[in-house]
Amino acid sequence: MLKSRNLIQPEDFSVEEIDEILSLGQKIIDNPSKYSRVCEGKLLATLFYEPSTRTRLSFESAMNRLGGRVVGFSEPNSSSVAKGETLGDTMTTVSNYVDVIAMRHPQSGAAMDAAKYAKVPFINAGDGGNQHPTQTLTDLLTIKSLKGKLENHTIGLCGDLKFGRTVHSLVKAMARYENTKFVFISPDELKMPKYIKDDIKGHAYYETNNLDEVIGSLDILYMTRVQRERFEDKSEYDRLKDCYILNKSKMEKATENMLVMHPLPRVNEIDIDVDEDKRAVYFEQARYGMFVRMALIMKLLGVDINE
Repeated sequence: MLKSRNLIQPEDFSVEEIDEILSLGQKIIDNPSKYSRVCEGKLLATLFYEPSTRTRLSFESAMNRLGGRVVGFSEPNSSSVAKGETLGDTMTTVSNYVDVIAMRHPQSGAAMDAAKYAKVPFINAGDGGNQHPTQTLTDLLTIKSLKGKLENHTIGLCGDLKFGRTVHSLVKAMARYENTKFVFISPDELKMPKYIKDDIKGHAYYETNNLDEVIGSLDILYMTRVQRERFEDKSEYDRLKDCYILNKSKMEKATENMLVMHPLPRVNEIDIDVDEDKRAVYFEQARYGMFVRMALIMKLLGVDINE
């Protein structure tokens, strides 16, 4: 039962509970009109202390498509945060007004702190370089819908694996499914953190800085951008930002059924010519994000609909 629960990281939900959300997400995709009024009278707060396009708009679109309404802010200077209000006070106050909260914050661990003060279901919409669990649900729904299953995949994660909260969450989630193999592709400076690798013991993983040598073995290639906002030394960012660029020539080395995913936004790491390739599913992935967030909101609010 997910009613009144919080989502801080993917492990907060069991595999069975995640499968419930994915199943509901697929039902919404198949018959969206059936769910268009199930959250009438409910309010979602979107509190975004950091810029966002897909996550914020997909949450807001999700709630609106369920018949609910949205309040919140898209940048902290438009709230009392600019006056020095603490995160705890903001959460306590906002809990008086709404039925569910989704928050993005630039500091790792902020979601855990905020959830302690929230009196309604709380959703981590990304906290610094730590976790991004609703992107993970998006990724899982994409893989399940397009591949038909979540087991028995070799998934390559390429780019910024050190600060990439999307890849941290996805690796920990996919490690819960049988026979998942991981290939971590990054420069030495942006390698997957040890604590993530420690969490996936029992699953095979391989580390390399060479995308060309492994792309032909992958079922899924998950590209990421090098995140400028995570670097204090901008010259270091400039040196690393274009370390991987997926283009048509690299795609020729991949299998016919490999999926190319990306949490977006992209910068230079996927050439726009790749968009025409049927294996490039990142914009479809963004669409799945709205449906899975609709399912998540329904589950956390305990919306009862006769399936």
